[in-house]
Amino acid sequence: MNRFLILILLFSAILNAQQDLRHEVYFETDKYEVIPTEESRLLKFIAQLDTLEIEKISIYGFCDDRGTHAYNMVLSKNRANSIKTIFSNSEYNESIITNVDGKGEILLRVVKETDVNKIRGLNRKVEIIVSPKTKETIAKEAPVVAENTKPKDELELLRGDLKTGDKIRFDGLLFKTGYSIIMPESKKKLDSIAKILTERNNIYFTIEGHVCCTHDTRDAIDRKTKKRNLSVARAKYVYDYLASHGVDRHRMKYAGMRRREPLGGDPKFDRRVEILITFVGNKN
Repeated sequence: MNRFLILILLFSAILNAQQDLRHEVYFETDKYEVIPTEESRLLKFIAQLDTLEIEKISIYGFCDDRGTHAYNMVLSKNRANSIKTIFSNSEYNESIITNVDGKGEILLRVVKETDVNKIRGLNRKVEIIVSPKTKETIAKEAPVVAENTKPKDELELLRGDLKTGDKIRFDGLLFKTGYSIIMPESKKKLDSIAKILTERNNIYFTIEGHVCCTHDTRDAIDRKTKKRNLSVARAKYVYDYLASHGVDRHRMKYAGMRRREPLGGDPKFDRRVEILITFVGNKN
C-alpha cells in the first residue's frame, strides 16, 4: 500500500471519528444528591446529546481527600449512581451506560490551584464521558427491511376495519428525548392522522403515552416541567393536537402508561403514543 493511499485512509478515519463529550457535576461535602444548579447544568448538557447516536456513557464519581478511603469509595459510587439515575429519568437506555464507578478521593496535588477549599470543591465531582458512534457503526446497524415484509403503517390501519380493543402504534410519531413535543419530521404524520380521525367520527379511543429507559415501570421526568409524568404529557400533547385539528374531545381520552410496555428494540420507539380503540359505531 503506497504512502498516498495510507494518508487518504488516515484522513478519512479522522473525519469519521467523533470526539468524546465531557461534563462534570459538583457536589457538596459528604453529599451525593445533585443540587438544583448542578442538575440544571447537567440537563443542558444532556440536551446537547439529543442529536447524537451514542456508543457508550461512562460515569465516574470522586471525593476530596478527607474521610477514610472506604468511606470515600462508597460516597463516590453513590455520586456516580445519582448521575446515572438522572440519565435514566431523561430516557437514556441503561445499556449504553457501560461504566458507573466510584474512584474515591482525589489528592490535593492533582489539581492546579492554591486555595485548598477550592481544590476540595473541585474534587467533589462526577465526570461524565459520552462517546458517540462513528458513521461506520451507524451505517452497519441500520436495519434492512424487505419491501414485502413491511407491516401496514398507522394510516393504513386507521383507514381499515377496526373493532373495540384494537391498538394502533404510531411509529411515525417520534418524541424528543425527555420532552412531550414531537420531532419536527413527525408533524406531517400527525397531521395525516388528525385528518383521518376527523373523517372517521365513529371511532372512540384512548391515547396512550409511553416512555423509555426508566427504572422498572416508572414514568420519566418531563424536562420542561420537572414533573415525573412524561408519558401523560405525551398523550395529552397528541390529544390537544387532534382536538385543535377538529377531532371531537368527547371521542378521546388520554392516559400515561409509564414504561410498562417496552418494545425491546431501539429506545426511540419506546418514546411513543398508541391509540386503543374503545368503541366503533356505525359509519356516518
